[in-house]
Amino acid sequence: MKAETADFVDRSYDVLRTRSRSHPLDAFFNPVNVAVIGATERAGTVGRTLLSNLIQSTNGGFVFPVNPGHDSILGRKAYPSILSLKEPVDLAVIVTPAKTVPELVGECVHAGVKCAVIISAGFKEVGPEGADLERRVMAKARPAQMRVIGPNCLGVMNPWSGLNATFANGMALPGKVALVSQSGALVTAILDWSRRENVGFSSVVSLGSMLDVGWADMIDYLGDDPNTESIALYMETIGDARAFISAAREVALAKPIIVIKAGRTEAAAKVAASHTGSLAGSGDVLDAAFRRSGILVVDRISELFHMTDALSKQPRPKGRRLCIVTNAGGPGVLAADALIEGGGRLAELSADTQKALSDFLPEAWSHGNPVDVLGDADPLRFAKAVGTVVKDPNNDGILVILTPQAMTDPDETARQLAALPRPEDKPIFASWMGGPGVEGGRDTLSKAKLPCFDFPDTACHTYNALWGYSVNLEALYQTPDFFEDSYVPKRQEVCDLLVKARTRGRTLLTELESKAVLEAYGIRTVRTELALSPDEAVLRASEFGYPVVLKLNSRTLTHKTDVGGVKLGLDNEAAVRRAFAEIDESVTRLKGAEHFQGVTVQPMVPPDGYELILGSSMDAQVGPVLLFGSGGQLVEVYKDHALALPPLNTTLARLLMERTRIYSALKGIRGRRPVDIGGLERLLVKFSRLVAEQPLIKELDINPLLASSSGLLALDARVVLHDPGIPAENLPRLAIRPYPNQYVVDWMSKDGVHLLLRPIRPEDEPRLVQFHRHLSAQSVHMGYSKDFDFDARTAHERLTRICFADYDREIVLVAEETEADGGKQIVGVGRLNRSKFSSDAEFSMLVVDRWQKKGLGTRLLGTLLSAAKDERIGGIVAYMLPEYRAMRALCRKADFKETWNNGDDFITVTFKLRSEP
Repeated sequence: MKAETADFVDRSYDVLRTRSRSHPLDAFFNPVNVAVIGATERAGTVGRTLLSNLIQSTNGGFVFPVNPGHDSILGRKAYPSILSLKEPVDLAVIVTPAKTVPELVGECVHAGVKCAVIISAGFKEVGPEGADLERRVMAKARPAQMRVIGPNCLGVMNPWSGLNATFANGMALPGKVALVSQSGALVTAILDWSRRENVGFSSVVSLGSMLDVGWADMIDYLGDDPNTESIALYMETIGDARAFISAAREVALAKPIIVIKAGRTEAAAKVAASHTGSLAGSGDVLDAAFRRSGILVVDRISELFHMTDALSKQPRPKGRRLCIVTNAGGPGVLAADALIEGGGRLAELSADTQKALSDFLPEAWSHGNPVDVLGDADPLRFAKAVGTVVKDPNNDGILVILTPQAMTDPDETARQLAALPRPEDKPIFASWMGGPGVEGGRDTLSKAKLPCFDFPDTACHTYNALWGYSVNLEALYQTPDFFEDSYVPKRQEVCDLLVKARTRGRTLLTELESKAVLEAYGIRTVRTELALSPDEAVLRASEFGYPVVLKLNSRTLTHKTDVGGVKLGLDNEAAVRRAFAEIDESVTRLKGAEHFQGVTVQPMVPPDGYELILGSSMDAQVGPVLLFGSGGQLVEVYKDHALALPPLNTTLARLLMERTRIYSALKGIRGRRPVDIGGLERLLVKFSRLVAEQPLIKELDINPLLASSSGLLALDARVVLHDPGIPAENLPRLAIRPYPNQYVVDWMSKDGVHLLLRPIRPEDEPRLVQFHRHLSAQSVHMGYSKDFDFDARTAHERLTRICFADYDREIVLVAEETEADGGKQIVGVGRLNRSKFSSDAEFSMLVVDRWQKKGLGTRLLGTLLSAAKDERIGGIVAYMLPEYRAMRALCRKADFKETWNNGDDFITVTFKLRSEP
């Protein structure tokens, strides 16, 4: 189910689908007429193979060879150019030399072609000349909104329609898994494997260089495709990270997305000035991005095959409990080991199941899980045992292991297993171990949509990955705790400080400045004072009370310990004077006197707690990345850390901490009192807000962050800024759009009541449930135009899709009222949902009855229209019942235009903001 279907006006989506134009990518997968530019009869060429594949396609369209040097090709009339065709062409496939492609794309634009696949190589992969060819191609295609796949790709295949616009050898079987790859060679290998394993595909796409159509486009399209139930991606470059993550976050809730990423071990950037930057490599960063998107990541091509096979044939497991049925004890034990080592669990057989098994199995059966049906098991015993355990509610999946013993009939056992009734909510995997003697059984199982693995440990690894994916996806969309932070961040104060430093050519803040940045966002730091002389240092130390810490104050040096710039435990005046002189001498000797600007003095905090690190660094692919883990001077040695993408909420903050080893200690260990985990979650949220709202910051470290039962305290901080020469508009952006604070508005009603209009947050789910309770039957009828099912409307799965808003795709505003007891209540909701087909957005709005006719609807609509202009939305459309007079009047007042044909159920209202781009 897509996010759009969770709109407050559900029926609007259906109307929009039937009345709006087709998807811009439809012509790639369901073209009526196809032109092959560069078709030829020469054997062994791409042009001939492509044309032959298309001629043999069964999609019902017509194929036009285009080649000025031929009158006919493969028995079909050839045309000198696409402009000479009399018929309209939906899809052009170009296989000519790279230097001819820009001009040919221009001809396609003039001919009204909707989409083009550029098979040709020789573009940016060969250097600057090729990159210039790509720019020329897009200069022709973009103004006409013609979409392009490639260049340097294999093509596009739609097994359901019969379209084969590739030069692959043969057609894929129809299935429910979409395969999208940057590597054409890998696609051909997978297609070969799929025919042997009886794995089908809904679509097969080779994206090549991704000049135009990229991951986000394909994920969005396949998310709407009724033939696609899961999506497998082979990725070499992530491209537009924000667009990719945005599309994946929406689709992964309904359709599993599996990614295998090449080049994961290459460092994302040069070693940075911060600890965080040196710890965060590209592989870990991409894992964090995939995790935040709800994507299942695999490391090996074989795993991609296994996951694709399993998802194409069986439901995902809802939990980790697996029941193993085997005719040999050894493989059963090995499978159990692999299952448990990967985090799975052996299901406990219910008493009823054990009794039922004992009624027909030999007395020597294992009487537990794994269920050993013994080596002399015939096919009926095997099948009856599987049929029995499938019904047990205590398991989430079944693995059947067969070894070819003397009494075993692998073929008939497979046929019996294939004939069993299938549960809809739990998968059945098989492992037929052996060689040629079990091949027939494997083939039977594969054709029956039962994944069959060579070895049981591989089956368990696949099972663990699938249940882990389900559990992680649910955790990602848990409703976070709502906390009202009384401290309002001093955003402008921090921005002014950063701008001032950059205008002076600085990229490094001093420790005092860095701590001021943290304090401005409500992160408590140890009191720190500047001392420019030994006398000043002694004065500050006496004010604090001994012992104290002296640290180098420098606008140029980042790692103070590397230059002898930290002196701890100074317990008298002489020690302070000596430490000041030693820091001055060491810095001057190692780096130069110009790097010494005095010292900072701070009290020596008792080390009663854990030293943590909290940081942010810049990744070349996804922008700012957060790091949390064990801190202190040995942070690079221990390397106990985890990464996440900002912004965070409390749930995401907890999940980040749980991926570190130090987290277990923070909860209390060996008599030590636990750290305030909730407070630490909230600190991480504040930190991520700082990173999200201050784009001038390149790197930021708190190391150490002292965490103890008495509180959380930042002992040291480091802020590195982007180079002053980089214009603000060219600074890296977050991969996930942060909370749009610019749409937070205070408003007073006609009767003097203050409301806060603001974008929705994941924490709002409980308040949204209460909002629905305050809707009258009349409001429900007008808003939904059908009977109201409260449980369905307020189910977590539905509200998740509203509260976890992707602000790049939708703007959802809530009107919040503060009650007499200080509680908050949502009394109105307005929503703009961007269309995937144009620059337009769909509008919907609901207001609780007691707030109707008080101007709230007018104010909500006005705020949404203002946001639409900021978001560069071209136009707004809404659908409503003719009798919804109040909403119609509100829209007319805002200059919406109404259209209504007699007999239609709904009135369409539209508002034009700007011309179509």
